[in-house]
Amino acid sequence: MAVHEGSHRPRTSRPVLDDQALSIADAARTGADVFLPRILAVVRLILGGVFLWAFLDKAFGWGYATPGGAAWIDGGSPTKGFLSGVAAGPLESTFHSWAGQAWVDWLFMLGLLAIGVTLLAGFALRFAAMAGTLMMGMMWLAEWPPARHLSDGAPSMSSNPVLDYHIVYAVVLIGLAAAYAGRTWGLSALWERLPVVNRNRWFH
Repeated sequence: MAVHEGSHRPRTSRPVLDDQALSIADAARTGADVFLPRILAVVRLILGGVFLWAFLDKAFGWGYATPGGAAWIDGGSPTKGFLSGVAAGPLESTFHSWAGQAWVDWLFMLGLLAIGVTLLAGFALRFAAMAGTLMMGMMWLAEWPPARHLSDGAPSMSSNPVLDYHIVYAVVLIGLAAAYAGRTWGLSALWERLPVVNRNRWFH
């Protein structure tokens, strides 16, 4: 009789382990739901600061990339130095002809300002991603990382023939837009309520 009774011991270890595993998984999902949007928001704010700082420094000559007296408001060109220095790639002569052109300066500066403001404010991130990817693509072409040598024969010192910070910035911009990163610490929710935006989901 004792042997018969001993064969019916309660089996409680597996359900307890299953419950613990589910609790850990739920906690992990909750943590991701809470922290991932915040991490993306921080990345958005940092990248927005990068673009906005570039605009302000070039516009007002704060003495970092743009020395005083060479600012845009002082009559300097924010694109002439960079584009006239292009020394590799199939568009070298094209970029030289664009250097210092007013329309290029305006497009470049307005692009920096718009991308910086939209990222920091957290709305219209798809526009920011599109404009930023186009800008980064043009700058990638200007620097032309695939070149081992410049047009004068000097080493290009390219660290990677394809992947550089322009590609990284473009991918991050696209990722922030795809992840709706403006909904955390941003104005995306208000932006999406606008009638024209609400009717056109692509504007989100």
